[in-house]
Amino acid sequence: MPTQQLARLAGLLADPTRAAICLALLDGRAWTAGELAHHVGVVASTASEHLSRLVAGGLLVEERQGRHRYLRLAGPETAALIEDLATFAAKSGAAPAPRNLRGSIRRSAEAQARTCYDHLAGRLGVALADALLARGVVTDDAGLAVTAPGRAWLAGVGIDVDPQRRGSRPLVRSCLDWTERRPHLAGVLGAALRAHAMDTGWLEPVGTGRALRITPSGVGALHDLFGITLD
Repeated sequence: MPTQQLARLAGLLADPTRAAICLALLDGRAWTAGELAHHVGVVASTASEHLSRLVAGGLLVEERQGRHRYLRLAGPETAALIEDLATFAAKSGAAPAPRNLRGSIRRSAEAQARTCYDHLAGRLGVALADALLARGVVTDDAGLAVTAPGRAWLAGVGIDVDPQRRGSRPLVRSCLDWTERRPHLAGVLGAALRAHAMDTGWLEPVGTGRALRITPSGVGALHDLFGITLD
């Protein structure tokens, strides 16, 4: 029954430890069980119990390599669900203040630019969405779509979205950004933009979290190609 399934899903995410695990995995990487236990601040046995429940509930998938257990979100749809719920939760009340200076710095960096599973979020992600709409690469006349001139423009800068389409994943979709409260771009186009930005060295990870740093070459490329200037 849908009612029972919804209740089970809500129960999985109602626990703060399991919610923290899912939020950590929004960086799109596979984490070991030990890394997740350390990140959320619980002992390995406690983390293992929570991870097993998340896998059984279909939110996570696991792979074993030797003695290591790697876990990741089940797919883009799961990542979209977690991000949407995080956005809704942020709307319903003020986010808790960071517990220390390190947490404050991390939050500030994530607000500037971060991964949202396999696409870009934060001020940079929203700015890219605005720029592509303004340039006619993407249109929102009857739902988000990549225009024919937009495909050509993307291919000209080295972002070819057509071969990357797999299964039923949309070419482009809107994803509400929980820090900016405005949409950034997900789907195949969102993933292609992030991959290109990382491959060309426009962006680089900050530590082991979701935050990304715009490199000097990225500052120039984002301005020249998209008209984006971020403080």
